[in-house]
Amino acid sequence: MPLIKMQTSVKCSDEQKRFLVLELSKVCSHCTKKPENYVQAIIEDDAVIAFAGKIANSAFLEVRGIGGLTPAVNKELSAAISKLLEDELKISASEVYVNFTEVPASNWGCNGSTFG
Repeated sequence: MPLIKMQTSVKCSDEQKRFLVLELSKVCSHCTKKPENYVQAIIEDDAVIAFAGKIANSAFLEVRGIGGLTPAVNKELSAAISKLLEDELKISASEVYVNFTEVPASNWGCNGSTFG
């Protein structure tokens, strides 16, 4: 916890995926003030995504966490994610959706147990 997962229509090289997954992890850790050793980041590329009725370079991200996702944090995360994707994948911020979900600690498992 937290988890940041991205699906994008952009086909990324292995090098790009490695770079982006580590950058998303850092951004998530920084913005949520959670230690990076608790962050899991996932990238799924080359997805077919329709946005605004057309096929375009786009991305959908999910950010889930146990505490730490507030309206202010979510705005900061959204801005940082959008900038990263615009800089690295040339995806316009207007074609990026980010969904934030707070999860009860008892509904998040790790290491054979849960956090609550």
